[in-house]
Amino acid sequence: MNLLRGRAFPLLLFYLALSDCAISQTSSTSLQGSVTDPSGGAIVGATVVLESAESKAARTVNTDVHGGYSFLLLSPGAYTVMVTANGFARYEQKGLQLLVNTPATVTIQLKLGESTETVRVIEEAPALNLVDASLGTSFDETQVKQLPLEGRNVPDLLTLQAGVAYTGNRPDINKDQDTRSGAVNGARSDQSNVTLDGVDVNDQAYGYAFTSVLPVTLDSVQEFRVTTSNYNTEEGEGSGAQVALVTKSGTNNFHGSLYEYNRNTLTSANDYFLKLAELNSNQPNKPLKLIRNIFGGSLGGPVHKDRLYFFVNYEGTRQEEDQSVVRNVPTPSLCRGDLTYQNVDGGVTALTPADIQNLDPLHLGVNHAVLNLGRTSKPGYFDTTFCTGKFVTNDKSVGDGYNFSGFRFAAPVSLDNNVLIGRIDYHLTNDGKQVLFWRGAMQNLSNPQAPFLPGSPPEQTVVDHSKGFAVGYTAVLSPTTANTFHWG
Repeated sequence: MNLLRGRAFPLLLFYLALSDCAISQTSSTSLQGSVTDPSGGAIVGATVVLESAESKAARTVNTDVHGGYSFLLLSPGAYTVMVTANGFARYEQKGLQLLVNTPATVTIQLKLGESTETVRVIEEAPALNLVDASLGTSFDETQVKQLPLEGRNVPDLLTLQAGVAYTGNRPDINKDQDTRSGAVNGARSDQSNVTLDGVDVNDQAYGYAFTSVLPVTLDSVQEFRVTTSNYNTEEGEGSGAQVALVTKSGTNNFHGSLYEYNRNTLTSANDYFLKLAELNSNQPNKPLKLIRNIFGGSLGGPVHKDRLYFFVNYEGTRQEEDQSVVRNVPTPSLCRGDLTYQNVDGGVTALTPADIQNLDPLHLGVNHAVLNLGRTSKPGYFDTTFCTGKFVTNDKSVGDGYNFSGFRFAAPVSLDNNVLIGRIDYHLTNDGKQVLFWRGAMQNLSNPQAPFLPGSPPEQTVVDHSKGFAVGYTAVLSPTTANTFHWG
């Protein structure tokens, strides 16, 4: 690390600053305010100390001629603020929550007294954002864990913001072409900007709303904020929402978790259209299979107290589900070789195989490769695929109703995914004014889709082996000047 402080570190910063790879926007917060006496007058030269409740890193500033103080580029989390001044009792407030991308303002009024006296503030109104006009909702770690989430999918929380349109998992909406779901205040979903630890993780290929190209698990998220309007230039790009997610860091104490979530078919009802198809086929009413198992663990703590911390999270997902799928297949009459059509007057006419052969100038009739009517020993495609009695039509929602109709069935779909997320934070200075971090994430996902017919292989399999890392350096050069470089 001495090398980093020497010649190599400026070169690293220069490289990060010029790199064209996902330069950071912001994933921090700030605190500012003023210190006054009981009459409301400014107290000049008061000492203000801000200490992280987790890492115990502390910053110290003195109030200016207007009694003001400022702390820039803070990591989101809980803090304790302490103020001392000659002729006034010591002030201490614990549990001050500073949220990502939400600058906070706290005005502190000291009471007359000896410096040995301490005024402890147990409960105080949440710090207000008096710095900018940005609108949005922040979710801290407690809210992320306590709010119910179907499938433990963190982005689902992002749809709860005011001004967000969410159409849900509607099969009639194609997300690749329709950008309404996740639109914010009129800006389409592909206009949102998503960052993880200050680094761009937008889905450039499809632009789905609130979607990160790197895995983001529930147990790895410290907090996030969705800024829906009036966001600042440092928050990024796009006319839609600005989504900032922050990965957890280790602390001076070891913290960990083990979890497993399971959902199965016992609590599921059948799909209406599948149930109707089962009744039409004289099959029992059997609900779609739904087995979801999500398990994993996390661990965070100190490598060297007050300076070096680590956090790691593994999560596995195993899903075995059925989807209600309808296919357009030949009707029993077409399997027999009858071709049915509707007349101009509204009547229906059926042509037998002999009629079709007579209409054919060459008198060949039906193509044997498609439909075998006993003319050859080699079965036709319809015979082996549709006309064996396995796939008798049971759904009239597709097809013409004469020659083709629907065959609906419960199509098996599975998903296996393994996610690994890690983070290392190093405080180059005891006061936390210079911080270096590394965060890495990777996943191995395999998602076979529905087959065309029961017993056949999946029509396609979605695989995702996304991986990425980010390196960040934050330096507070003075109470009013700070710089941050993130690269990923």
